[in-house]
Amino acid sequence: MFKSLMDLFDTLAPDDAFGRSRGGTPSLPLAAAVLLVEVMRADADFSGLERTAVRRALTALFAVSDDEADALTAQAERTARTASDLFAFTSPIDERWEMPQKLRLLELMWGVAYADGRLGDIERHTLWRIADLLHIPQGAYVHARLRAKAAAGLGDED
Repeated sequence: MFKSLMDLFDTLAPDDAFGRSRGGTPSLPLAAAVLLVEVMRADADFSGLERTAVRRALTALFAVSDDEADALTAQAERTARTASDLFAFTSPIDERWEMPQKLRLLELMWGVAYADGRLGDIERHTLWRIADLLHIPQGAYVHARLRAKAAAGLGDED
């Protein structure tokens, strides 16, 4: 119940221009967007397909319009460029989201990685680091990957 009240207060408390709540941590939408963008940026030549996958993920997670998702993505890209680590973005999600929500985010991040039809080593490593920081068990990590890979229509190769 306390967690539900905190979620309610966060939705009522306006974020500042940097997407930070009054406590100084990133808002949950910004934190999730930064993680999605980090997967997109892990591929040296990220494509429009990956950007579209980020937009789709944000609209699925937060029920925002495409324009709002694009604005959040732009803000996340600016934030990610100056971030020194992932912990600042995984921590609020890990503390506030239940495992099914974290797994959904992870699956959507895999979808970003697979959007261009291939998975790079840096993308794989980035996803592993994020999953570890979110305390996602290895089996759940693998199953999220397999679901995203199947959704992308890819075979057994990597």
